[in-house]
Amino acid sequence: MTKIHLITQKNECPNCSLREVCLPVEAPAGLQEEDFRQLNAVIKQSKKLKKGEYLFHAGESFSSLFAIRTGFFKTSVNTQDGRDQVTGFFMSGELVGMDGISINKYACDAVALEDSEVCELPFDRLEELQKHMPQLNLHFFRLMSREIVRDQNVMLLLGNMRAEERLAVFLLNLSDRLRMRGFAANDFILRMSREEIGSYLGLKLETVSRTLSRFNQEGLISVEHKHIKILQPDVLQAMISGCEGRRHVA
Repeated sequence: MTKIHLITQKNECPNCSLREVCLPVEAPAGLQEEDFRQLNAVIKQSKKLKKGEYLFHAGESFSSLFAIRTGFFKTSVNTQDGRDQVTGFFMSGELVGMDGISINKYACDAVALEDSEVCELPFDRLEELQKHMPQLNLHFFRLMSREIVRDQNVMLLLGNMRAEERLAVFLLNLSDRLRMRGFAANDFILRMSREEIGSYLGLKLETVSRTLSRFNQEGLISVEHKHIKILQPDVLQAMISGCEGRRHVA
């Protein structure tokens, strides 16, 4: 059964590895002890999910944002013809659930791709805090702006790139995001299936598998089931030269 534990230590937020997700980067200098105490009372820690469990469903009333402490999630929507369309992948250190703010309902499903843990940020209580903490308000505006840019870049990706370019962008994007979070950037495990990658990139399963195999044969990457090693990132980058703005899309 899922358990949610409230933070009780007043220094939990400032010491947390997710601080820059939940809090503005300048928070340590800009927030006082009382501010941290209020944040600690708002942020719920933690909610644990098993692989395959849903964090929220499309159509559910929006109530919270979720900062991913550990694990990996995908978001998806059901199309009119009954297909499951993947709309994004989210890893440790990222925020999920912002799609629910505008219409007060979650617009997609969010499901754990492995055993995961999240911190819950009830949005109504965040709104109250933001009235008294302008730097927190600005921080969430920046996060929402980043999501808008990400959506725009997805459209560019699907409309203007060939299959090999889409896969190159996808692998380099994962590498960048892992590097930013202190993980091995060029040696990682794909948490999603090839079918899910294809759904996200607008490619058939066979095309994803064939392109990854070709990259492997050409020595650009090493593929062993879901284990990926990027051997020649510069070659992959050259493949999408001139498309720099399209990398940060996953």
